[in-house]
Amino acid sequence: MRPKKTILCVDDNEQALSVRKFMLETRGYRVLTAKSGEEALVAFRRGAIDLVLSDLLMPQMDGNELIGRLKEFAPEIPMILISGTVKSGDRAGNADAFLAKGSSAPAELLEKIRIMIARKRGPKRGTCGMPFASKALDGNHGHFEKAIAS
Repeated sequence: MRPKKTILCVDDNEQALSVRKFMLETRGYRVLTAKSGEEALVAFRRGAIDLVLSDLLMPQMDGNELIGRLKEFAPEIPMILISGTVKSGDRAGNADAFLAKGSSAPAELLEKIRIMIARKRGPKRGTCGMPFASKALDGNHGHFEKAIAS
């Protein structure tokens, strides 16, 4: 059995945070919560976070600033911003993805999370991430080896 992926959820609205936590835990994720950007920074520094899901509009430190800071530590970790104001997407420049609360169905959020965690993990085993791998399969090994050497 695969270890559970850990998602850090950040929102100053406790009700929204608990709903998101429940939804993600019932889908098999381990969920850490933070009610502020500062709490999120502390939780993130402890490590083992696979994805960050943050509200955009929060007091003291908004979600975009939080993600900017987190990306300094770990740019490879996928980070999603969500907001109730659709126009806020303009302020979500540090995030890997932006979803609008209310206009995005929970299934859309879950699918975005699944895809982004899979991208972080990399290609499935047995696949080659090299664009010219097909040359190795057609028996033209000399060209393949030259391509690797260059």
